[in-house]
Amino acid sequence: MPQQRVLIAGGGIGGLALALTLEQIGVPCTVFESVRELRPLGVGINIQPNAVRELHDLGIGEDELGEVGIPAREWALVGLNGKEIYSEPRGKLAGYRWHQYALHRGRLHLLLARKVIERLGPDALLLDHRVTGYRKEADGSVTALVATPEGPREFNGALLLGADGIHSAVRAQMHPNQPSIHWGGTIMWRGTSRGQPIRSGSSFVGLGTSRHRVVFYPISQPDEHGRADINWVAEKTYDTDHDWAKSGWFRPVGLDEFAHEFEDFVYDWLDLPALLASSEIAYENPMIDRDPLPTWVDGPVALIGDAAHPMYPTGSNGASQAIIDARQIGKSMLDHGVTEASLAAYDEQFCGPIGHIALRNRGAGPFGLLNMVEDRCGGEFDDIDAVIPSEERAAFMLAYQRAAGFAKDRLNAAPRTIPEGAQVAKVEA
Repeated sequence: MPQQRVLIAGGGIGGLALALTLEQIGVPCTVFESVRELRPLGVGINIQPNAVRELHDLGIGEDELGEVGIPAREWALVGLNGKEIYSEPRGKLAGYRWHQYALHRGRLHLLLARKVIERLGPDALLLDHRVTGYRKEADGSVTALVATPEGPREFNGALLLGADGIHSAVRAQMHPNQPSIHWGGTIMWRGTSRGQPIRSGSSFVGLGTSRHRVVFYPISQPDEHGRADINWVAEKTYDTDHDWAKSGWFRPVGLDEFAHEFEDFVYDWLDLPALLASSEIAYENPMIDRDPLPTWVDGPVALIGDAAHPMYPTGSNGASQAIIDARQIGKSMLDHGVTEASLAAYDEQFCGPIGHIALRNRGAGPFGLLNMVEDRCGGEFDDIDAVIPSEERAAFMLAYQRAAGFAKDRLNAAPRTIPEGAQVAKVEA
């Protein structure tokens, strides 16, 4: 039987990275995306060096990534009293062979979409096509059930990859009895403002406590006046009787709905109320995820990205992990062909460990240092070393980096996920 096409449900960052990976290794594919028009939606995200490495191997280098974001230089945690808890360099400044990028999610998304159309052709990315389910066929293939503007249609392929997000229809069919979406009590308000970058000029700063904090970092190069687009995420944890369901996903909100919660975040180096007030629009989200799954695979069907492992955005690795998923599936196909065996190998290697990362993020991820500060001194301190010794802080962060797959020495020494020029062997008719 001749080699068949791979079907991808969802044209987000993970789905598009997978399409580019399949094109790189010689596997035809089609991406089905539910929206009618791709627009630069969302706010800031961070792409870790392990995912930046993969983008470079896909031919998306520093010049193009620099057009949609800025290399991050520092990651820092600051207590509510304005005193530093922990800081470390990031990307190449930390000794990685690749940058970490702080960038606008929507601009990265459009960059990947443009690459897919350039390399695979416009018919490879079908907009206004929503995968509603699938049917496994007797010959081992799979049929995607797709809602289109002309009505329901069916597309047959060798494999189906569900990259359709936290509300995945593919996941819902694969695991019909999955628990409801999990909310841990935190509401996030997100936006971007023009402002003066602080500290290194490209620092990711987490400020506050584990239950009441703000994260902010620049996502563009500064202009001639030294001002850049500053991404901010203001977070507060409520009791579980808070009506989080009304938040929806990226619900536009006015500042009057939440800014008063952060009116005391004023320091000689930051006036957070002023920064929030300069934002043109803000969005509200509940911080939600799902319980880890026992498997991401159902025969010729597999999940990737948020469909597989939606996680709290506390470790800056949600989008990064979606890119890693795509590349690992490509590697598995090089080893096992475009077969169920390739999906089974991917599932066996990553389902359990990535589920543990999701649970670690539910426990505050790298922001767990803030929990430790609160537990030991109530959040107020003069000398952080007397509260948590520097060696303990560094060990805590290294443990997270290792779990998330971007520990420096291990990553720098790792071979390419997809060897240069590697192709999946064609199956002769």
